[in-house]
Amino acid sequence: GLMHTEFINDRSKWELKGTIPQARSTYQFLNTSYPCLNEKQLGIGETTITGRKELVNKDGMFMIEELQRIVLERCTTARDAIRMMGDLILAYGYADGGECLTIADTKEVWHFEVFGEGSDKIGGVWAALRIPDDHVGVSANIPRISKIDPEDKENCMASANVFTVAKKLGYWDGKEPFCFWNAYVGGKKAFNIREFFILSTLAPSLKWDFDAEEIPFSVKPEKPVAVTDVMSLLRETYEGTQWDMTQNLKVEVKKKDSEEKEIITSPAANPWMTPDVVAMLNGIKDSTVVRYRLVSVPQCSYSVVIQLRDWLPDAIGGISWLSFDNPGQSPRIPVFCGTKELPDCFGICGQHRYQEEAVIWRYRRANKLATVRWGLT
Repeated sequence: GLMHTEFINDRSKWELKGTIPQARSTYQFLNTSYPCLNEKQLGIGETTITGRKELVNKDGMFMIEELQRIVLERCTTARDAIRMMGDLILAYGYADGGECLTIADTKEVWHFEVFGEGSDKIGGVWAALRIPDDHVGVSANIPRISKIDPEDKENCMASANVFTVAKKLGYWDGKEPFCFWNAYVGGKKAFNIREFFILSTLAPSLKWDFDAEEIPFSVKPEKPVAVTDVMSLLRETYEGTQWDMTQNLKVEVKKKDSEEKEIITSPAANPWMTPDVVAMLNGIKDSTVVRYRLVSVPQCSYSVVIQLRDWLPDAIGGISWLSFDNPGQSPRIPVFCGTKELPDCFGICGQHRYQEEAVIWRYRRANKLATVRWGLT
């Protein structure tokens, strides 16, 4: 059987959570922290959406990363991956917090959102919606699935208990229209600045209100979206918009050997300022910085842009455009579906300390130095 393991708190021990029947054969996949692409052009993106704490049941067997690994080993389509994850959750239980996976093959893209079923039940609850072929969807740490119709089998999939668990736990009265994100997360709107900015950028004529409770699950972009456009959006810091954190950072100083004053931009100002730097700059007279959650963040470990092309053989049709550290500063390299191995530096974790032999520090060192005097010209 295939073992499922989970880190214990001290990071030095492993605990066997259980086994599942082994497959006769498996596919190779790119084993990033959240595995993202297999040799059959099945791609997965991940974002944590948390949800209600009381839904988490650590007695379940599967964390989200292990579900990703299993389906990338065994599936070739997004629908099959969703079905298999549902079967595994039902049989063995889900132990993680709320998660969204964007699952894609060469024909379809789906958002899959999953939560535990509560402390008294080893299982889980989930829903998945298909993003229309000519649409774009965004999930950025906030659940995006609202209305669901499991009878619409072309565009919706859900666990059999999706309504009953919500009623049992008092999240839905059975009378009001059912809203998946409201039931399993509760009370918060289903988007924030990042989703709003990206979807508004791609469909600017829609002119949504940022104070609204909800914006559409997906939108039809007004221009074709290339893979390079996606990379550009992942670099986004809202520069030049009303959310640009540096736009008000002007500091009044005396000119040398003169009583006259001039206004300069603080060289400490940069799109990725930490909370302590923001607090320091806000202490300067006539200086105000409002901190927004950027699309591009400096605490990012790695990011991928997954490109799938059905007119090419799988080995070269699928690409994971891989980058480490801040996606707003780092270049990307293509890792093809048919790639058999990467240089040794890609297999070394550099997350917990400075480690020159880890590939992430080749990126991180340059990025940190570039940010120190970002505003100096």
